[in-house]
Parts: sequence; C-alpha cells; structure tokens
Amino acid sequence: MPQNDLVILHFNDVYNLEPQKEEPVGGAARFVSCVKSYQSLNPLVLFSGDVLNPSLLSLFLKGEQMIPVLNAVDIRAAVYGNHEFDFGVDHLCEMTQKTKFPWLLSNVIDNLTNKPLADGQESCIIEWNNYKIGLVGLVEEEWMETLATLDPEDITYVDFVSKGKQLCKDLKQKGVDLIIALTHMRWPNDRLLAERVQDIDIILAGHDHDYGLEIVNNTNIVKSGTDFRNLSKITLKKNGLQLHVDIEKVDITSDIAEDPETLEVVKHMQGDINSKMEEVLGYMSVELDGRFSAVRSQETNLGNFVTDIMLEISKADCAILNSGTFRSDRIHPKGCFKLRDLLTILPLVDELVVIQVTGKQLLEALENGVSAYPQLEGRFPQVAGVEFGFNPSKPKGQRIDPESVKVQDFPVDLMKKYTVCTKEYISGGKDGYDVFKDCPIVEEKTRADLYF
Repeated sequence: MPQNDLVILHFNDVYNLEPQKEEPVGGAARFVSCVKSYQSLNPLVLFSGDVLNPSLLSLFLKGEQMIPVLNAVDIRAAVYGNHEFDFGVDHLCEMTQKTKFPWLLSNVIDNLTNKPLADGQESCIIEWNNYKIGLVGLVEEEWMETLATLDPEDITYVDFVSKGKQLCKDLKQKGVDLIIALTHMRWPNDRLLAERVQDIDIILAGHDHDYGLEIVNNTNIVKSGTDFRNLSKITLKKNGLQLHVDIEKVDITSDIAEDPETLEVVKHMQGDINSKMEEVLGYMSVELDGRFSAVRSQETNLGNFVTDIMLEISKADCAILNSGTFRSDRIHPKGCFKLRDLLTILPLVDELVVIQVTGKQLLEALENGVSAYPQLEGRFPQVAGVEFGFNPSKPKGQRIDPESVKVQDFPVDLMKKYTVCTKEYISGGKDGYDVFKDCPIVEEKTRADLYF
C-alpha cells in the first residue's frame, strides 16, 4: 500500500477570466500562477464543473477563451456541470475535444447512443504518485431541469447513489487504492452520497459557489469556491484502511503575481471587448444585491429592478424570473452602470415571452419557486406585479397561503386568467416550472428588450 502523500488541487464553478474588485480577486492569470507554484508537489488537478458557460465573454466567444486556461493548469479530470450544456451538446463536444483531460458523467445516459451524455466517461482510473485512483462523476436529478438545450426525453437519469455503489464495486475489483467522486450537486445530495456510498473516500464537489468543507460518515466533502478566487490543496495519505486527509483553503489574492502567458491569452481573447464593456447604460443611486445567498432566498432590489423592467415592456399582469438567471454573485456599487455590469448579471439572456395562466397555475408556479428553500436553488422567484408570503416549515407544495397572494394589489382569483412575462426557458417548464409548459404564449419579446 502506498505510503507517500498525494496532493490534489481542486476547484469548481468559474465564470469570469478577469480579476474581481474585492479580495480574493481571483482571475485566470493569478489562478494559473498559483497552481504552477505547487508543481514541485506533483499535484493532481481536478475540476467539478461549470466552466464552458455563459461567462462575461462567452456571450461573444461561446467558451473558446476558457480552453487555453484549462489546459494551462494541467487538469487531469473534470465532471460536467449544468452550464457546460448552455450552447448545446454538439458545441460542447467540440470544445471538450480541445482539452487534454477526460470529462466524466457517470449517471446521465444519451438515449440515442446509450452512452454517457456528451461523450462523457462513466469512470476513469489515474495512476499518480504510486496511487491507483478511481474517479466517478455524479450529478443530481435537479441538474437535468437546468439543461435548456436538451429534451428530457432524450436522456435517462440514473440515481447517483445506486450508480455510485455500482461504480465503486467495479473500481474496487480493478484494484484502486482511492475512489474520488467529482460531483455537481447541492449540499444535501452530496451529504446523501457520503451517507449511502461507503466506498467513496472523498467527494470533490461543485454547483454551490461558497467555499465549504464538511465531514459526513467519515467522508470529506469539499466545495472550493468560485470564479478562480479559491482552490483547495488536499493532501491524502492512505495506510491500510486508514485515510489521512488534510485540506487547506487557498485564496487567489492580489498578492499572487499573474502568469504572463495566461495574461497574454486573456488579453488576446478579450480583444476590443473591454472598450465595449465600458459603455455607460445609466446611473444607479443605490447598491444592487446580486449575491446568490440573497437572490436565491429572498426578494432583492436587483430582482425588483429587472422584473420591473420586464413588467414595463410587456404590460403583463406580473413578471416571474428564476433567480438562477442572475450570475454575478456580488453587490454592485452605486454609480455608473455599464454594459460590463449588465453582462455580468445577465450573461446569457433568454427570449422573453408573455403567457396566459390561471390564478391556480400562478400559485403552483410560486409554490415551485419556494419548494427548495432554504437551498440556494435557481428556481427561487424574483417577481413584479405579484406579492406573496410563504412558510418554509410547511411541506413542499403547501408553503404559500393563497390568501397572501396578490396580483396588481388585488387578491389572486384562482379561476381568473392572468398574463405573466417570463423567460422562454421557464415557459418551457425548466427549473421545475412544469405548470407553465402548456400555457399559451400571447406575445414574444426579443433578447434586446431586457437590455432596456
């Protein structure tokens, strides 16, 4: 049995190449420099999803700018995240073929090929520092509801616990020393995986953007922040049946020098976009709260701002927007509001539609929006023209008192028909808004409409 240390560098959920204004500032160039500083330890670099996504620049470049960065940090394996699929499977496969490492997706099957979706691998074995390491990539069923470019009928989901047990058994038979699960799930499901699948040695997770570490059933679960601002340095040593784990959070601060080669790549990819990003759209007299911890759990002024615009341009009775639309995860300072700010908040804007719903359907939609609370799910609603209260202690589907719901200041009438402005994504039943799928569309708005 190996006696030497195994060092793993882990990160997840990156959306912006540029440094941020607040510490830890992150940025791709500093991140690469930090990873390179550990090269003497021969680290195994693993990634837990969400990078080929609608970042600030991929609205223009569709993810190509991320490929040199991913290859520069010498990643050895990654699990697909939900936003990898934002531009479709064909584009995703084209992009991942340019990377040097395998992408894992153990428990979602493409019904056409009967293989893992998007050419993902079910599992892989890596030999590193005299360890034989088995890797699996698992996602939660809710993940499928976020895939706007896929028809649910084209894919088959396999429960992550049962698939995890099967793959662990197979990997054990192949003589692996360690089994690592790369996951893209919320905390409750990562905890469930640790509780139910005994043979997983460590879970390296994504999807939640705050740095976090928990030990469940003697299994370490690690989430390593977001946006190239953090990573985890994990040191493992296995002696017999005992696994010793040391985990260090590493912040990518402004003290870390930028890697010159990566900085040049970033500058080249940005081209003249920076000057376009400086266009001033207006002036904000207050801070706008776009933090995930806020927009995915409560009403915020940023949510109000955007849904009020939707209501104004559509003249609908009310507007509903899933909070997963808001991608900035920060407080935006008052002052000049630039195109850069807008695209950071709304990096990939879906077309708006106005649909006709009954009061009963509207109530069901709001129930879905609060059904996952207090989890920070993207389905949580930001609204305009409608007000409601909910009791999170009650069962899902029964959290909203109908008497608390008002549309345009009048109590909701469950039999009355209302017009609702929302995204095409939501009107198609995504993020759990199944009730909207068969509602008639009465008007369509273009993507530009949401850009004032």
